Amino acid sequence: MKVAYVVPRYGPGIIGGAETGARMFAERLVAERSWPVEVFTTCAVDHLTWADEMAPGTESVAGVRVNRFASRAGRDPGFHPYSGALLSEPEAATWEQAQRWVDLQGPLAPDLVDAVAASDADVVVFYPYLYYPTVRGIPRVADRAVMHPAAHDEPALGLPVFPPLFRQVQGLVFQTRGERRLVTRRFGVGAVPQILVGLGVEERPGDPVEARHALGLADAPFLLTLGRVDHKKGIGMLSRYFATYKERHPGPLRLVLAGQVIDEPEPHPDVVVAGAVEDDMKWGLLRAATAVVSPSPWEAFSIVVVEAMTAGVPVLVNAACAATREHCERSGGGLWFGGYAEFEVATDLLVSDGSRRASMGERGRRYVAGHFGWPAIIDRYTRFLEAVAERRDLSAGRRGSAGAPG
Repeated sequence: MKVAYVVPRYGPGIIGGAETGARMFAERLVAERSWPVEVFTTCAVDHLTWADEMAPGTESVAGVRVNRFASRAGRDPGFHPYSGALLSEPEAATWEQAQRWVDLQGPLAPDLVDAVAASDADVVVFYPYLYYPTVRGIPRVADRAVMHPAAHDEPALGLPVFPPLFRQVQGLVFQTRGERRLVTRRFGVGAVPQILVGLGVEERPGDPVEARHALGLADAPFLLTLGRVDHKKGIGMLSRYFATYKERHPGPLRLVLAGQVIDEPEPHPDVVVAGAVEDDMKWGLLRAATAVVSPSPWEAFSIVVVEAMTAGVPVLVNAACAATREHCERSGGGLWFGGYAEFEVATDLLVSDGSRRASMGERGRRYVAGHFGWPAIIDRYTRFLEAVAERRDLSAGRRGSAGAPG
């Protein structure tokens, strides 16, 4: 069976939850099922500009055929003021205003959408819901479309362009129970075939001693945040909370921010801004960390939280984020905070209670092993995609029979 993925940007160097998820599934369908898989994507690397940075054309990446298309436009300079006004009351937006929002957000890639429509794939998988390739692509291949929404409770979800999109597809793939509840409640898609699969994690090599040495951490305890250093991801809030904590609790605790820097946090002597790190450094930092903090209120799954649990490290998450809080509640491997007071109490507990920290780390590890092992995920996922293709074949057969001469 042939599968196509449609994703705004793609490649091993791309850091982003949806992009990483699409690549993980695409590569494993090739490696573990020997299915032909192709990807339709843009030449963009940066999701803030969608500027063409890679060459258009076709290449093979880990056995996956990747088709890159230049965009007609990236993110329009007027997008943010337009978006701010529109998303202040998204349910009041008109259809035309919502479509304009999609176009201005970018990447505007009509050639990509035309190529998707011409693809001979049995199933076309769109990932995530938010961008032009999905919004424009699904209506062109609705009879064989599957969507990984990667949705969370954000204002854009209320725009009128999205309800018909969720109802047109032949299958929905969810990463958490919370995401499925959100989408089902919002769009009434209980009758659309759907599956809850999450994402798998493979633990990688990484030396904690080397990671500490590289960042000059010596033997200091530290909280670790992985991912974009971006105020939209809660970094500004976390930096303020950490500074207040250190005023109230002087000591050796440090905060390490590892990821692409979008917004520089306020300077602090105990905050280490490491920038983007390679995989071995990331896993070394995970193994060395006292706890991993995910301050973002908007995550659809959070591979970072699951990676931390894989490494046996407890996590501390934003209580406003349904997905990461769900991981903590189901596993017992993490705590959550809804304001500074809860952040202080939780941090104090994680830093001071080694036995509690070890117990939480072990519970998190068991949770990941029981729910997010790749073999089981791929088994369920491939059966789901096969069922979508079979329903399409049956439907086409019935149409053919109805049109045949008697």
